[in-house]
Amino acid sequence: MTIDHESVPRSGRPLPNSRRTAAAILDRPARTSQPRASAAVGRHRRPLRSRIAVPSGLLAVDTLAVCAATGFTADRTGRPLLGAVAVLPLLLPLNLTAGLYRTRLTVSALDELPVLATRATVALAFAVTLSACLDGLPDAAAAHPLRLLATLAALILLAAAGRALVYRLLRRARCRRPSPVLVLGAGRLGQRVAAALTEHREYGLRPVGYLDHAPVLLAPDAKLPVLGGREVLEREVRRHRIHHVVATEGAADAAETAAALREAARLGCQVWLVPALREYGSLAGSDRDQLWGFPCLKLGRPALRRRGWPAKRALDILAAGLGLVTLAPVLAACALAVRFDTGPGVLFRQQRTGLDGRSFTLLKFRTLRPSNEYESATRWNIAQDHRMGAVGRLLRRSSLDELPQLWNVLRGDMSLVGPRPERPYFVLRFGQAYPEYADRHRVPVGLTGLAQVNGLRGDTSIEDRARFDNRYIENWSLWQDTKILLRTAALMLHPDGS
Repeated sequence: MTIDHESVPRSGRPLPNSRRTAAAILDRPARTSQPRASAAVGRHRRPLRSRIAVPSGLLAVDTLAVCAATGFTADRTGRPLLGAVAVLPLLLPLNLTAGLYRTRLTVSALDELPVLATRATVALAFAVTLSACLDGLPDAAAAHPLRLLATLAALILLAAAGRALVYRLLRRARCRRPSPVLVLGAGRLGQRVAAALTEHREYGLRPVGYLDHAPVLLAPDAKLPVLGGREVLEREVRRHRIHHVVATEGAADAAETAAALREAARLGCQVWLVPALREYGSLAGSDRDQLWGFPCLKLGRPALRRRGWPAKRALDILAAGLGLVTLAPVLAACALAVRFDTGPGVLFRQQRTGLDGRSFTLLKFRTLRPSNEYESATRWNIAQDHRMGAVGRLLRRSSLDELPQLWNVLRGDMSLVGPRPERPYFVLRFGQAYPEYADRHRVPVGLTGLAQVNGLRGDTSIEDRARFDNRYIENWSLWQDTKILLRTAALMLHPDGS
């Protein structure tokens, strides 16, 4: 359960000047604009054939290389000591995890040769060891060292040659039919990148225009128009059938460009980031690339479109269902205690903002009866309220008042892990103060989150909370969820009542 009962200092307590807390935001006058809800949009996906053609070709090349190379290894009777069946189950997954089946901007078989050689050596060594153990011949691997070396060399060379052929065909296809691309940022770097893409068609990207909210003066020889700001992104993506977006630093409004980058990813576009610092080119990882000498980073998919996301929902259903069943006696005891302490109506229902800015009804055990609906919707914290009884304080300190939210998780309103949900009134106020606050609603809200396990509860910076929540979203994985749940369980052993 989360331990996030946000609190605001009581009246008269000074606020620290080094951070922007919730209370400081709430003291500002309200604006009339509504909170920005990242409405769900239809995703403009690339045709299936274009997305699997190159990976399928590379997969076929590696398979053929293994089948051809393993014929070099045979025992005294002429029976193959190694077979493709023994090598392929390990080699192909190794190549996959190394990113060797991903489509890149700059394709080169020579660049991939060291990685190919390393993976091939590991797969071949494993196959030899497995074959020797199954045949009961411990010295089988040492009986044919020259043949084994020949097999390894043939496998590496055939795989590299096949990839060179696939990449040659790919470059030709790219030159014939380049894919339209939008350039986010019409600054000096954006103009140089657009010029490089226009001149070098082997990258397969044909710029159709810039997206910049407040563009600087374009070069006199600029041939591409500034199509507008983020508000025209979806229209231009559908109009030109855009599948790739290149984001560059140096735009007049960097925050607007960053928001457009996230929206492009939500629309299903592959986003490439060209940073101003060339030192980014030294970063390790399979997502590193280059575009005519410019360092280029391939941004990952949005969390909701990653392969592990359905497993997250399955885990939510399983854990919430089991939790409601196994904790039924605890739920019943809490309900009886609340009924005795505050009277009828043991559940407290409150509107919260969830995925894509949609509201839902959050459930909690009642720890205090508010004076009216306005107090319920706009009062930030009741931790120090004198009206709260002993039962309410116990439930809040132990986080047992959050247990009914397991029903919200089971319904799909929430997840076990995600940004903590907030009331629409506060979403409006915080969204006006911090542009990145609304980005938290890209994923379902959760019972606990990365901000909470890092101590960002109570009277802490809203800006820091939004930063941690967005970091969680952009780096989401099932393992990260597991770590947050384990850290939450540890924190529950030392409740602080915040």
